[in-house]
Amino acid sequence: MGSVRKASAWLGLVDDNDDERYYDDDYTEGTEDGDAWVTDPRVKVATDTAEDRGRRIGTVTPDSFRDARAIGELFREGVPVIMNLTAMEASDAKRVVDFAAGLVFGLRGSIDRVSTRVFLLSPADTEIINGDPAVHRSDGFFNQS
Repeated sequence: MGSVRKASAWLGLVDDNDDERYYDDDYTEGTEDGDAWVTDPRVKVATDTAEDRGRRIGTVTPDSFRDARAIGELFREGVPVIMNLTAMEASDAKRVVDFAAGLVFGLRGSIDRVSTRVFLLSPADTEIINGDPAVHRSDGFFNQS
């Protein structure tokens, strides 16, 4: 296709039929046997492996208080939840934080502020490791004293 034709196609003045040359007319949907494509049973999907090992973290960005239910359902399953309330109005965000505080109190979890209007809800069996420099071990890698 020439440059004038490409420019015309980009502007929508002519139909861009250049892509048709890449398609094979012999292509058929599905397989000839009628069998569906099957994944090797030795391969596990990442979400299944993460769920088996308990290594899941939920992220919820609610638009209104109605979305608080998703936070509660994830947390009841024992999944740590990151609540991003930046898209909400201040009054609704306060209601969601109050809901989350009751949720973590009832299920003996914890709530931590990650940043402005972003919170981490942790189940009782989850340990939060603080990244403060004073907490790091002094017996190793970056010990300059």
